[in-house]
Amino acid sequence: MSLPPEKASELKRLIHNHLLQMDIHGRIREVLAETVKQDQGETQGALSETDLLRALQRRGIIEDVMKDLHFTQEGTADAGTGPPPKPATHFVDKNITPLKKTGVNPSRRHLYVQVLGGKAFLEHLQEPEPLPGQVCSTLTLYLHFRSQRFRSKPVPCACDPDLKEGFLLEVTRDGSGEGSKMADATAMLSLCDPVHLVLIRTDTSGETALVSSYFLDWRTVLCSPGGKTCFAVELMGVGSECKVPAGVLTISLELLPPLTEPLSAAVVSTQQSLERHRTAEKERLFLVYAKQWWREFLQIRPSNQSKMVKIFAQDENGVNRPACSYVRVLRAGRLLESPRQAARFVSLLAHEKAPVVGGGAKQEQWCSLLAFLCRGKGDCEDHASLLCSLLLGFGLDAYVCVGTRAKGAPHAWVLTRGAEGSVTFWESLTAHRYLHRAIDPEAPPLAHQPRPSSPYRTVGCVFNHQSFLANGQPSDAVELCVFDFQNQSRWKAMSDEALRSVCAPGSTDALPPLPPLCAPTLDAAAASNQLELEMRFLVSEHRKDLQLATVWDDHLSYLLSSALSAYELERCTGVSCGNEEFQDAVRRAVPDGHTFKGFPIHFLHRNARRAFATCLRSAFCEEILCCRGDHVRLAVRVRVFAYPEDACAVWLMFACKYRSVL
Repeated sequence: MSLPPEKASELKRLIHNHLLQMDIHGRIREVLAETVKQDQGETQGALSETDLLRALQRRGIIEDVMKDLHFTQEGTADAGTGPPPKPATHFVDKNITPLKKTGVNPSRRHLYVQVLGGKAFLEHLQEPEPLPGQVCSTLTLYLHFRSQRFRSKPVPCACDPDLKEGFLLEVTRDGSGEGSKMADATAMLSLCDPVHLVLIRTDTSGETALVSSYFLDWRTVLCSPGGKTCFAVELMGVGSECKVPAGVLTISLELLPPLTEPLSAAVVSTQQSLERHRTAEKERLFLVYAKQWWREFLQIRPSNQSKMVKIFAQDENGVNRPACSYVRVLRAGRLLESPRQAARFVSLLAHEKAPVVGGGAKQEQWCSLLAFLCRGKGDCEDHASLLCSLLLGFGLDAYVCVGTRAKGAPHAWVLTRGAEGSVTFWESLTAHRYLHRAIDPEAPPLAHQPRPSSPYRTVGCVFNHQSFLANGQPSDAVELCVFDFQNQSRWKAMSDEALRSVCAPGSTDALPPLPPLCAPTLDAAAASNQLELEMRFLVSEHRKDLQLATVWDDHLSYLLSSALSAYELERCTGVSCGNEEFQDAVRRAVPDGHTFKGFPIHFLHRNARRAFATCLRSAFCEEILCCRGDHVRLAVRVRVFAYPEDACAVWLMFACKYRSVL
């Protein structure tokens, strides 16, 4: 099969890069030195090419090279006859050439980002080197660029972590009909979308922490000779540590194919400077407008000073951004089927307040969407912003509400307005929904008033990607609030034009790009089986300690599946179904004179020992697990339901049946 010249050159370049990654030159030098040393006493003749090849074959180096160079049909197919290349939205694995994973299209422009290692992660200075097979804390690097997301392999935490990965990014032009053409220098210079790097630490128990979030301007490669450059990037901490360096990454950028004539450094720096000045000017004008708007709001009623009107919020890097910029229209493709399923997905991301050293007030940290998704947990504001973005994607009129809940604790949740004026609150941490009906304070004393159904006490403002409204009503109590946003005497709105200038996509280069959701990689059936086996082992060991025998009833265990499926369906849709069939099946499986007991519980993690310890805290569950009697049979069933971003709902049910003895 003959390859076009551009394909052949691309193939040669990829093979060359792979041989460099294997350090083939160093290994050949070692073999050459060893062979010469061995042959010094045997012959004084020149070492032939055949002798060198034989020595390389003996050491297995040739076999290693050929074993690694497994190019798939996708990568070697002719560009004119083969299938179109898949978009690079996968997770790249280490030691796999980009050709194997993406099928490099020579008619497209690509950016090859290589992470060549980490240095000076001083927090892990005393970290012991893990033994082979030992579970240890790890670092994982996540990357996002223009709808493409990647993830490195986790590496052990260390002062100099072995973060070495290659990511092949496709650089496409904006505009209809332009995506199939190769981006030229001018088009790439105008692409201000950064490469967003997020570094996550995962400890031995599976808990994650955000180490750093960095926005890399890749356009310096446009003025580099040969389209390749290498530099060090200093990663800063997050939250209260945003001014403290977290570590250094060495990064290499390569443009494929390189520009025939690189741009001058002055042109690139001028473009970057113009963008910074334009963004700074827009932010300055918006700040001037926001101050004037706030003064007008306080003039309406002095008590407005105490209302929770959140115009700006700090992100993980300590940067103040307009609150509206945290909400975008986010469509999940086919990963989520309905608004209620979206609410269920968001509720499966764990709730954790931003960590802070020492006591005192709450540390403010509204995370960018990529950092929130990669970490898999965040505060209520992160959950509310994500849920509002997804509901907007489903076409609902959705807003984030900022206010307080029980005991005056600050809180954020989501509000949607129906076409007929109905108002529904969505709790993003639990996926619960509450229909809001306002109390009329001017109604006669004996008039029927609706009872408050939601746990929220006050609301200071509402916002989405296009609107920001402050509550101008005499009382900010939720139960008295009327959500008629067109009524200017009740809600003071910011100028739509002012908000668009700093919050609309592409308005400034300071806004983080919106990452797509990733499909789950978790095999739900395999995870369910594994967790169920671990639970059986833990129950048997627990009963053995109590000197009790354990007999499992596989049929009863299987019957529990329908109940767990019904529980998850109810959480997703709010509709209870399937319970009658489960009860009928249990009645048929439990003989007359026997007693059945069941205990379902829900988790957001897949750690068997943590889950078992939690179950034992329930007196009813302990009663089942420690059941004594005649003909005792135990059952356990685990169902793992996988959602985007590998968020999972884990349902576990213990049950027992035994003969009742009077």
